[in-house]
Amino acid sequence: MNKSYLAGLLLLSLPAFSQTNPLKTKVSIAADKIESKVIDWRRDFHEHPELGNNETRTAAIVAKHLQSLGLEVKTGVARTGVVGILKGGKPGPVVALRADMDGLPVTERGSLPFASKVKTQYNGQEVGVMHACGHDSHTAILMGVAEVLAGMKADIKGSVKFIFQPAEEGSAPGVEGGAELMVKEGVLENPKVDVVFGLHIWAQTEAGKITYRPGGMMAGVNDMQIIVKGRQAHGAAPWASIDPIVVSAQIINNLQTIVSRNLNITENAGVVTIGSIHSGVRSNIIPEQAEMLGTIRSLSADDEKLLISRIRTIATKTAEAAGAIAEVKIPYSNHYPVTYNDLALTEKMLPSLEKVAGAENVKLIPAITGAEDFSFFQEKVPGLFFFLGGMPKGADPKTAPSHHTPDFFIDESSFKLGVKALTGLTLDYMEMAKQ
Repeated sequence: MNKSYLAGLLLLSLPAFSQTNPLKTKVSIAADKIESKVIDWRRDFHEHPELGNNETRTAAIVAKHLQSLGLEVKTGVARTGVVGILKGGKPGPVVALRADMDGLPVTERGSLPFASKVKTQYNGQEVGVMHACGHDSHTAILMGVAEVLAGMKADIKGSVKFIFQPAEEGSAPGVEGGAELMVKEGVLENPKVDVVFGLHIWAQTEAGKITYRPGGMMAGVNDMQIIVKGRQAHGAAPWASIDPIVVSAQIINNLQTIVSRNLNITENAGVVTIGSIHSGVRSNIIPEQAEMLGTIRSLSADDEKLLISRIRTIATKTAEAAGAIAEVKIPYSNHYPVTYNDLALTEKMLPSLEKVAGAENVKLIPAITGAEDFSFFQEKVPGLFFFLGGMPKGADPKTAPSHHTPDFFIDESSFKLGVKALTGLTLDYMEMAKQ
């Protein structure tokens, strides 16, 4: 049979399946029933956040829950990750579902009764720890999905691999972690995964809504380090120096021309940001060198190559013109590919999202320049990643506290939709694979 014709049949059949599948009624009832448990799990995780590669308490709770459901469970994956496998009663594909577990070095400022009071050491200093990006929600939602699907194991046409991932927010420089390490350790094998789904709670989208984008949905990211080496001198005699601070300032200004003058912004966005510059110890000493740290964001592999090439050229040549040396390291500590939603998969699964949320509540959005290491899974198998609204209804997205901030807030009424969405995607994909 012609492949395009078959694909058309699948697309036509999915809406009908979404409406008639008897398991959908079971899912809806089970999701309603488990909502309070998901909220309780999330509140517990929120009160006890853990930084990347240190999610030992969280991982233990997840593993115990999966084991109680009768799943095959593996711990210590990519240091602190947990993987659970549910084998359905009928043959079919392997669907992977992913949630990230780590918190951030952010001190919580809200007045929630379950607000975090955790403090730890990070980069040599004491910091607060907070689930300021919603990973506590992701973990709790996926635990709920596991319980719902385990309750209908006999009817499932395939297997489900539940991936609870550490260190999505990154690891220390020189330390592998997160999704990239999970992939290297074979998380998508044994059994081999056919497709992967994931979600991210979104504090600027109203609860009850889902947003998505085919293709490049979130940017690829590289961090960078630029070290400018000059010649030290007394601050009273700047002519005796090669001032790395002045050179760094010139480099920063010149870097701002890359996006505006080299990138075709009608096709994709790009970002070049210097977020840190450090040099010197006192006012009357021109130092020997300066260090800059920054981030590069792009929405295609070609744009990524362009941005990196121009940064290297501008930094080294600007320094050279001043008699200094610039050493550029890209990536410095981490690199995430573009979070790319497989085009065919997104088209096939859109009716499933529309069914659980209502078509009017599923919206196409522009690409965003935030990054997600879910992209490492998508490099290996077709994947779909979407945003789950978590902003209280009626709130203004322009003033709602954003991710990675002390006032970050999530409306817990969104969790039930998250459970239904991931469960629905799993069952619908399995049904399509059988046709």
